[in-house]
Amino acid sequence: MKNFCLNASILLLVIILVDCLDVGAQVCRPSGKIRGKKPPPGQCNKENDSECCVQGKLYPIYKCSPSVSSQTKAHLTINSFEKGGDGGGPSECDNQYHSDNTPVVALSTGWFNKKGRCLNNITISANGRSVVAMVVDECDSTMGCDEDHDYQPPCDNDIVDASKAVWEALGVPSDNWGWMDITWSDA
Repeated sequence: MKNFCLNASILLLVIILVDCLDVGAQVCRPSGKIRGKKPPPGQCNKENDSECCVQGKLYPIYKCSPSVSSQTKAHLTINSFEKGGDGGGPSECDNQYHSDNTPVVALSTGWFNKKGRCLNNITISANGRSVVAMVVDECDSTMGCDEDHDYQPPCDNDIVDASKAVWEALGVPSDNWGWMDITWSDA
């Protein structure tokens, strides 16, 4: 009976540890999908090679992002934060537009953390360099394909959407701007 109790205790401990590890990893899976709508003529700004929604295409949406660490893996994309740019309306954090010559970013919904990172700095590293940028907006992972989102699809859950100043500071040639693997952390 002692061996049975010991084995049962060990099994229970292993189950608890596996369950805790799964929670700690915070696996972020799609929380649904939205169906693309064709933008009205001239309504999707294709600056910075922005993608426009495709009629009927299903796009995944996310309410979460991967866990943040001292070297959070992400994808850097390019966005204009200026009035009339492909970023759409004013920034979520301060209801202002920002110069593309200023290092500013939008974070995927989970990382944006309900404005919890608004106007805080993050450090972005890639290409053997680092740059500090201010979080001014959300790259919405839960909605898209509508006027508020410039008829662009929802962001993936691992996006740091950056002004051209960030790309320049990382030493990336302008013909390579658009998509790059990076790491980031809270500054």
